[in-house]
Amino acid sequence: MKIVLLGANGQLGRSFLLDRGLASLGTLIPVTRDGNLADGGHGETGDLASLAGIRDLLERTRPDIIVNAAAYTAVDRAEQEEDLATRVNGAALATIGEWAARNRALVVHYSTDYVFDGEARHPYPTDAPTSPIGAYGRGKLAGERELRASGAQHLILRTAWVYAAHGHNFLRTMLRLGAERDQLRVVADQHGAPTSTNLIVAGTVAALKRWLESPETVRGELEGTHHLVASGETTWHGFASAIFDQALEHGLLARKPDVQAIGTLDFPTPAKRPAFSVLDNTGFQKRFAFTLPHWSNGLTEVIRELSSKRS
Repeated sequence: MKIVLLGANGQLGRSFLLDRGLASLGTLIPVTRDGNLADGGHGETGDLASLAGIRDLLERTRPDIIVNAAAYTAVDRAEQEEDLATRVNGAALATIGEWAARNRALVVHYSTDYVFDGEARHPYPTDAPTSPIGAYGRGKLAGERELRASGAQHLILRTAWVYAAHGHNFLRTMLRLGAERDQLRVVADQHGAPTSTNLIVAGTVAALKRWLESPETVRGELEGTHHLVASGETTWHGFASAIFDQALEHGLLARKPDVQAIGTLDFPTPAKRPAFSVLDNTGFQKRFAFTLPHWSNGLTEVIRELSSKRS
């Protein structure tokens, strides 16, 4: 069995390569925009901005499973580059889905909490009405719709507040700023569940194993849209405070900065963020018999990972 991993140099793609769980399921073909892997080695070349190029890649590699960890993720810049963001996050899924449907391949695609407007006060179920409030969310929702309409076998895994020990993310930004400054101001009126790429990788591999081990008549019941996020919830301010507590405990910082709570209006950005991004993950846990632990567990794991690299 051949598995194509799109976006192998992104923070999620790199976690898939480090984990090796995906590679244990078959022959893994990593794909990056220039064919070079961030941690060394080479893979295939592919860019979701080039629909013809993606079609050629799939014809060349002929995978049984396509894991799409590639995306346009610049939320603020998307307000100025909506055409590009929608081509990468939306139209590319029509191309991938069309090929997968024609060749009976499974597509694993990651979506986001940004497909919702953030006005809810209870965790969003998978079938809650979508209503994105920005260009990034509109593009990701377009991708979901294109993949469903293609008729391909698929798993759409929505996640949120993603971070890792590598790449560009909130945790690494906080650690850098916390080492440089005595005081930080962090938004305290946006709610979500920080989710490590380690958890997304483990959940994805568990879901794939369940799908592969199931008879054809059962696979359809496993397919569809799921919420793959950590359990519990916090705010960006709460997440930052927990990061600094654990970083101090594990020797990543010599002292904690003063973290002041501010409102969204005190930190204006080009793109609006959903105020409430908590996703109901109970369906994923039941369907794939996989426990999604509290978000603080994943933070501890990543802080320990960073600490071990430093020692």
